[in-house]
Amino acid sequence: RAPRPHVTEGEKTRLVAWSKELRAVHARLREELSVTQDALATGEPAPAVMDDLLLFCQGFCTALTAHHEGEDRELFPAIAAAYPELGETLRYLEQDHSMIAHLIAGMQAAVSSGATPKALAQHLEGIAAIMESHFRYEERQLFSVLEALTFDADPRDVLGPL
Repeated sequence: RAPRPHVTEGEKTRLVAWSKELRAVHARLREELSVTQDALATGEPAPAVMDDLLLFCQGFCTALTAHHEGEDRELFPAIAAAYPELGETLRYLEQDHSMIAHLIAGMQAAVSSGATPKALAQHLEGIAAIMESHFRYEERQLFSVLEALTFDADPRDVLGPL
């Protein structure tokens, strides 16, 4: 699974797929976030609806966490090996992952304690702000790298199961 920064023309199709995979995962996470925010914005739903909503909040948090853990475990070490000059960028992205994990833990505690939809929406708003800033920075810094990185791994392991 060692990365190779130089590629042949025949490998180009597979390499571009890594940047497309990351864009697709970010798009799905943004969509999940939006749907969750819209559901919370409806006010005080009936208990049965609230149960479904809480499951959706948990699902979003789990998906975002799995995405970041996969990047930290698989993708970032591969990038660091092929592009050591990106060490500071990768450390910054890992710090974002840690901050988002802290915010997700707060959200999950709010869900477990039966917080109101308004309180959950506030937690989600904080996650959304950091997540969007993080995604934009990551996209600016890593897309060209991902288009030139040969990395033989399952995208679900690397970017999360979305």
